[in-house]
Amino acid sequence: LQLLAPSAHALNQLVLDLAPPPQPTLDNFVSGVNGEALAVLHGLLQPVSASTGADLRAVYLWGASGSGRSHLLQALAHARGATDVRLLDAQSPATEFLYDPSIRFWLLDDCDRLDAARQEVAFHLFTALQGSRGAVWVATGACPPAAMTVMPELATRLGWGLVLQLHPLSDDDTALALSRTLAERGVATSADLIPWLMAHAPRNLGTLRSLIDALDTYALSRKRGITLPLLREFMQLDLPGTGTAPDTGTVAGNDLP
Repeated sequence: LQLLAPSAHALNQLVLDLAPPPQPTLDNFVSGVNGEALAVLHGLLQPVSASTGADLRAVYLWGASGSGRSHLLQALAHARGATDVRLLDAQSPATEFLYDPSIRFWLLDDCDRLDAARQEVAFHLFTALQGSRGAVWVATGACPPAAMTVMPELATRLGWGLVLQLHPLSDDDTALALSRTLAERGVATSADLIPWLMAHAPRNLGTLRSLIDALDTYALSRKRGITLPLLREFMQLDLPGTGTAPDTGTVAGNDLP
């Protein structure tokens, strides 16, 4: 890497070579007012008796982009740490939705984006899971089940369990999330950087986290500390990695580029 006055190409490569974000976990999710949803997911990880447990523990989480839906599903899969978890989304092969009795945790992201074929297999999967004691189903979407434009039978099933809305973070919680992102990387900054970033950059936390990652690399390449003047200089550049990131939610590791 060129460490002194790198060319635009070198800067682009620096951004592309950024280390992957920290693993999403339930612990590094800044919940804000979403404490109930976080507590419910922690509860799903607790063992239940095969004789007394419910046939199916079903949860549906919905919220706008940036509310943390994808982070929470990936965190739940990571926390389970077993081979009996299957994480699905709108791009997963339809065959992955087929019922498998060895899978106990079924996690389905972006239900509102499923095509017709995947909607049908997701419906049949949920139906099959109803007779599976100890099974867990957690699905997410951008809107509540009743407002989804999917096959009515699937929308009805998604609303059968516990339905919880994920709310955006407040300004204070957003600032806390960004502070944790910086601290996790051991980055010292000026006190005015986070307020300025929140006032001038898109509020999508995926975007903010990508900006911090890229800014950190840019500062290292220039052998300079992260200050507000450096941030303003950096914001004038047209670099990959500073655009809007997909849905994630809150904090270091919660925003998945």
